[in-house]
Amino acid sequence: MSPALIALDVAAFAIDTTEFVMMGVVPDVARDPTVTITEAGLLLTAYALAVAVGAPTVTVLAGRLPRGALRLG
Repeated sequence: MSPALIALDVAAFAIDTTEFVMMGVVPDVARDPTVTITEAGLLLTAYALAVAVGAPTVTVLAGRLPRGALRLG
């Protein structure tokens, strides 16, 4: 398997894990006296929407740049 494909797999796993972990801790977040279960759920929704809108946007914008400019190191 190519290193690029491994990097994409690791990134996808990390993003999915953050979403699924947050779903599991929503009740714990809502235990705070100032946060309702609805507000905690909206926090998760806001994150999911940001990922759903941000990922394609960054992909389109990054597609216009030369590949050398996108390397981290």
